[in-house]
Amino acid sequence: MRRRPFPPEHGRPAFGPWARGGFGDFPPGPGGPGHGHRHGRRGGPGGRRGKRGDVRAATLALLSEQPRHGYEIIREIGERSGGFWKPSPGSVYPTLQMLADEGLVISKDENGKKLFELTESGRAAAEQQDAVPPWEQIAHDVDPVEVNLRKAGATLAAAVAQVMHAGSESQQARTVDVLNEARRTIYGILGEAEDTE
Repeated sequence: MRRRPFPPEHGRPAFGPWARGGFGDFPPGPGGPGHGHRHGRRGGPGGRRGKRGDVRAATLALLSEQPRHGYEIIREIGERSGGFWKPSPGSVYPTLQMLADEGLVISKDENGKKLFELTESGRAAAEQQDAVPPWEQIAHDVDPVEVNLRKAGATLAAAVAQVMHAGSESQQARTVDVLNEARRTIYGILGEAEDTE
């Protein structure tokens, strides 16, 4: 019987047709994350899977810099938080509508897309906010080791992309071997008992 590929509802691998941005989701499997007990440093089983910040405050802060589209707000929050806070369209767009209802934001069509900008009242509200942007507060609370792990994963993904784009068949084959060995090593690390002393 052929095995079915990992369905989306069970998490997505770092590479492949169901890949997601970043390295926060991995397919379940024997010896891998999602199989058995998996405990993070903080936040209970599964560890941190993204924090939620103040979308309203972040939106006002970003629009105080310049007018932006909704997707630009989502992208900027993700980038400025180092990828640890990625608000969904389902939280950003209703927030923009709420701000518009309050008279703090107006929108105009630009090439068929809505461009949002602050009104005078919106600028006043943005100036009254905490001097530390919400995305910096999110990143400040993250374990530095977790930050370094995410950066290492991102640079690895970039290197693999370069090999896929410009590497020869032999280089790509060797890269596959390296990645497979790295995966086995990482799963071995996960299987080790941590020194709690």
